[in-house]
Amino acid sequence: MTLEDLRRMLADCAGEGDTVGIQDDISDTPFTDLGYDSLALLETIARIERDFGVALPEDLVATLDTPRSLLAEVQKASVPVD
Repeated sequence: MTLEDLRRMLADCAGEGDTVGIQDDISDTPFTDLGYDSLALLETIARIERDFGVALPEDLVATLDTPRSLLAEVQKASVPVD
């Protein structure tokens, strides 16, 4: 999953339909500054699970503050455990 994938998902989950408002590098911009609350993040996480087959715990939402932190968790969850 890339930052661009996440950017599209955030826009879709917020009902924007495009990436208006999140055109710049959003990696380290807090979700609150981007206008995303915990409900929007839960919807985004559900979509990540569906589209990318990655299981993320719902309580993770409280610990995520930036797109970079969400992408890091997706990468960790994507790595097979031996």
